[in-house]
Amino acid sequence: MKRIIECVPNISEGRDRAKIDAIVAAAAGVDGVRVLDVDPGKATNRTVITFVGEPEAVCEAAFQLVKKAQELIDMRGHSGEHPRFGATDVCPLVPISGITMAELVPYAKALGERIGKELSIPVYLYEAAASEEKRRNLANNRAGEYEGLPKKLVDPAWKPDFGPAAFTESVARSGAMAVGARKLLVAYNVNLNTTSTRRANAIAFDIREAGRKVKQPDGSEQQVPGKLKSVKGIGWFIEEYGIAQLSLNLTDIDVTPMHVAFDEACKSAEQRGIRVTGSELVGLVPKQALLDAADFFLKRQQRSLGISEREKMKIAVKSMGLDDLAPFDPEKRVIEYLLADAKDERLVRMDLKRFSEETASESPAPGGGSVAAYVGAVGVALGTMVANLSAHKRGWDERWEEYSVWAVKGEAYRNELLRLVDEDTRAFDLILAAMQLPKDSPEQITARKDAIREATKGAILTPMRTLEVCVESMEVMKAMATSGLKASISDAGVGAMCARTGALGAYLNVRINCAGLDDEAWKKDVLAKAEALKLQAESLEAEVMALTLGKI
Repeated sequence: MKRIIECVPNISEGRDRAKIDAIVAAAAGVDGVRVLDVDPGKATNRTVITFVGEPEAVCEAAFQLVKKAQELIDMRGHSGEHPRFGATDVCPLVPISGITMAELVPYAKALGERIGKELSIPVYLYEAAASEEKRRNLANNRAGEYEGLPKKLVDPAWKPDFGPAAFTESVARSGAMAVGARKLLVAYNVNLNTTSTRRANAIAFDIREAGRKVKQPDGSEQQVPGKLKSVKGIGWFIEEYGIAQLSLNLTDIDVTPMHVAFDEACKSAEQRGIRVTGSELVGLVPKQALLDAADFFLKRQQRSLGISEREKMKIAVKSMGLDDLAPFDPEKRVIEYLLADAKDERLVRMDLKRFSEETASESPAPGGGSVAAYVGAVGVALGTMVANLSAHKRGWDERWEEYSVWAVKGEAYRNELLRLVDEDTRAFDLILAAMQLPKDSPEQITARKDAIREATKGAILTPMRTLEVCVESMEVMKAMATSGLKASISDAGVGAMCARTGALGAYLNVRINCAGLDDEAWKKDVLAKAEALKLQAESLEAEVMALTLGKI
């Protein structure tokens, strides 16, 4: 698996677009790095930049960004609503895929050391890269902010991990910075119908993990924790919007997801006579965070969870008011959508007319395998539709969860079959690529033959998977023909016929691709399994048709 990490530097400039663009360009100019998002804030005078790539490339891009920020940002004149202590205030590395946190920490340390040595910027390591426990928390490292650096840097307890321990002329301009390795953090603001920073702070203290200090009868103060773990927060007034906000950092969304933070903010605000009007995401968010939010609010409405991902995105955005202050486009704010390669979904992104035209063209792909997968996807979509209609039927309210379970299963089958539409064409392309390998020597001939064999096996296993999923998906149509909404039972029948067609189409592709394979033992096992699945598809379709015809 390719190693991918994310870097989310926050720079202390949110108003001068020319400077912001120049700093972003310094990172974007490194080969292998892809900038996903640039999110400036005027009131905070801060910009959150997100880019991804392999660890070495990302660390080089991070260094170049810090270097450019040091050139262009003078902290001596900086002001803004957000806590800060440097031109590049924080520079966290985040594992995305193919790399563990333990493997990422050395990269963060090496980056911090290079910044300290080559740029003479004081660097504090934080989170998983921290050199001691008290430095794990970013707030501790940044305490006193830029204005407190002259005293902090010479305090032995707060000597930087790297770089100068003195407030030099260069440091006066650049400030200090924090470099770390951490889990994915979601920067999330909740909008309030008040202008009171004090009231906003009170709500933030209610819900953040650290809570608030409460005076005891003896005059001492005791720290009373807030409601939510892994949440940091303050209240502030944003002049740009004319409202107060809760500025929350969700440091572990597995512990406290976005929708839970939003919901608790609503409860606490209401208790204080304040209303939450919406929320604002700073930077990017993982897809699952919004899907989980959609499920949370759908369950409250006693609605089926088996709806499309696109619809769930709409539910999440509207439920949490993510479009309250500005339009919210998931395609530009969800990490997975930004990382997706359009060519991996070339066929499923086409409209129906374009797909049929591409199929009819003189190109051999897409062929029967891709079409079989698509027909199967349409079939289970019909079964899912019956489940969703049944979940929402008046008078069946106590059964909505039963039908929701079937709809969720149907959606999973549909998504897998849509993936196989393009996967079948990719498998065929690999055979063509193997056939084009050189054959000018005995070694090349052997390598080419081996490559063709392996590519052919892939071209067999892909329609075999389509055959399996089409057969498995028929459980949804059978259940809906048995107990689903009677007015839509014909749709369950049509869905079963489509699933059978998809299964048999995939079966034919398995058969024809096996014909060119020289591994007889492997081929025999695959064909036996395919025959069994074909019979199962035909039997299930007959069952569903009998149930359907018996009720209409």
